[in-house]
Amino acid sequence: MRATLDFLLNDWLDVEALTRRPRFADHSRETFASVLDTCERIAREKFAPYNRLADTEEPWFDGERVHLPEATHEAMRAYVESGMLAAAQDYELGGMQLPCVVEMAANSFFSKASVAMSGYAMLTNGNANLLMAHGSPTQKEVFARNEFAGRWFGTMCLSEPQAGSSLSDVATRALPDGHDFDSDPLGPRYRLKGHKMWISGGDHEITENIVHLVLAKIPGPDGKLVPGVKGISLFVVPKRLVDEQGRLTGERNDVALAGLNHKCGYRGTTNTLLNFGEGRFPVRAHTGGLDGRGAGAIGYLVGEPGKGLAYMFHMMNEARIGVGLGATMLGMAGYEASLEYARQRPQGRPIGPAGKDPAQPQVTIIQHPDVKRMLLAQKSYCEGALALELYCARLVDEQNTAAPDAAAEARLLLEVLTPIAKSWPSEWCLEANNLAIQVLGGYGYTRDFPVEQYWRDNRLNMIHEGTHGIQGLDLLGRKVVMDGGRGLALLATRMQETIGRAAQVPELAEHAESLARALTRVGEATRAAWATGHPGEALANATPYLQAFGHAVLAWIWLDVALLAQASRAAGGSQDFLQGKLAAAKYFYRYELPKIEAWLRVVETRDSTCREMEEGWF
Repeated sequence: MRATLDFLLNDWLDVEALTRRPRFADHSRETFASVLDTCERIAREKFAPYNRLADTEEPWFDGERVHLPEATHEAMRAYVESGMLAAAQDYELGGMQLPCVVEMAANSFFSKASVAMSGYAMLTNGNANLLMAHGSPTQKEVFARNEFAGRWFGTMCLSEPQAGSSLSDVATRALPDGHDFDSDPLGPRYRLKGHKMWISGGDHEITENIVHLVLAKIPGPDGKLVPGVKGISLFVVPKRLVDEQGRLTGERNDVALAGLNHKCGYRGTTNTLLNFGEGRFPVRAHTGGLDGRGAGAIGYLVGEPGKGLAYMFHMMNEARIGVGLGATMLGMAGYEASLEYARQRPQGRPIGPAGKDPAQPQVTIIQHPDVKRMLLAQKSYCEGALALELYCARLVDEQNTAAPDAAAEARLLLEVLTPIAKSWPSEWCLEANNLAIQVLGGYGYTRDFPVEQYWRDNRLNMIHEGTHGIQGLDLLGRKVVMDGGRGLALLATRMQETIGRAAQVPELAEHAESLARALTRVGEATRAAWATGHPGEALANATPYLQAFGHAVLAWIWLDVALLAQASRAAGGSQDFLQGKLAAAKYFYRYELPKIEAWLRVVETRDSTCREMEEGWF
């Protein structure tokens, strides 16, 4: 994997060019490589050996505290000591001012070694980044700084047992805590009551505190909650209360663990049901508040009331790319395991003109065309997905450090690509894990080999941070039509640039023609879906649209990578390595891209089969 990572970063994305920008001026290709070396080593030594342990020794709750294997504590200490929680932050915050693309590449080693243990870090980093973008100066200093230092970890608390992904139905309430509620140095102080479900990292003792970012609604003057998402606000709710210097007060906030959810994968990351303000840990009343000990968990408002969901999308969008990367690396881990197995496992004999000769010695299974098919499919899915995730991270760097026009384009392009960056690896790198099990045959579904765990871990990613269906609705319902379709037009322009260059290369001209047809078909289907202007008709087949759109994007990514591989090969580069990239691109164009026609057909005809299905017919 490291050779592919270096090729994509240095040759394809030219990360060294970022060092000419003031923010990254202290870095070089060598410092980037050093960061990757360090993270690769820590992942190999502290994460990978205990991935199976984190799966088999699930977190358990004794009624008072959550227990995790000591290996998880050791792994997270090593991660914190590496400085990666603050890697992209300013030097003043203890950061390295690394480009996002290098930070993501470095974190890929941890996701590959143990995606469950690395989940704590992803959530903490996203939580702190949100506070840096939308929190008050004191909230940044107290909460975000301690998270970047690894002293505290963080979560995101959105879903509720009765609401799931329907955030407009959030019922957690937040009431002002006394007449002086808006004078607290940590932010306007509220009391929260409600329940949050499926909260990853919601309770543990890896760190001394946990910073929950909680969506809740402030009742109106009539005491009723505002319907819809416009009434949602965002609150910082620490597990243990702190003062304005970030010191623990010794008092527990009224956030209680109701139980752990038992998952098919990602078992090393606690997944929780949290009760806020149930009275298990009553908090003393503040000046001007209630007498004695108050009811409700203490939470501090982030930003303005009613804008909580917009703020939370800062973390959610980061998390979506992080989920895509995690899915990619689980696929990559399965690919590498099945490739190693296929190179060693003798079974069967080649078929000659007269059929099989049983007198001949067995061959390793990698010699069989169908095994090659399964390995090549995995390679095309996983390496293509890795290129996509790194490309999106590079767009983040453009958005943050490029000239205004280029930054605006990067922001728009990232908006369109985020649903794909989350959903495509979650579906197709899961399929890679499925194929890895198939390559190992009967051994594949046993726990003696790691590929069954990779599949179980990866199955969660189609649900994490917005299900497949939600990503499809976001793409077709918002992203491709926003601003009069400017984002889609920009992506099409980028794709056409690649098509134009590839059309001039004889070895890639066929691919360029195929991608041009696919791009035309996506455009036609998009217009046809919205031809009646009826959202119900347009969005009934949003998931097939997401699948077709994603395949077109990955075909573009592969064609752009293939252009570089072809040029490098002609210049005398590593022939096997580069030929492998070209073969993976060829596989994707011959076996995968043709699938989009079936997906788009139901989109452009606004097929009503699913929409008109009645409950009783099932």
